[in-house]
Amino acid sequence: MGRSQELSDFKRGTVIGCHLCNKSIHDISWLLNIPRSTVSGIKTKWKQLGTTATQPQSERGQSMLKRTEVTNCLQSQ
Repeated sequence: MGRSQELSDFKRGTVIGCHLCNKSIHDISWLLNIPRSTVSGIKTKWKQLGTTATQPQSERGQSMLKRTEVTNCLQSQ
């Protein structure tokens, strides 16, 4: 199964708006007709990075590397 198209900025913003209105992941998924995993990913990204905008591939790799470094640092202490 291939990847589908990216969600528009408006739809990602709608997911966050629903989240702020205390809707569950299931409810948001049903209302917007998008997979629950997508809703969860958008919420997680928004909580971690403060944005839902798509990042260029190189920036995604850098942010993932930073999270890995922090996690490894905390585990070694």
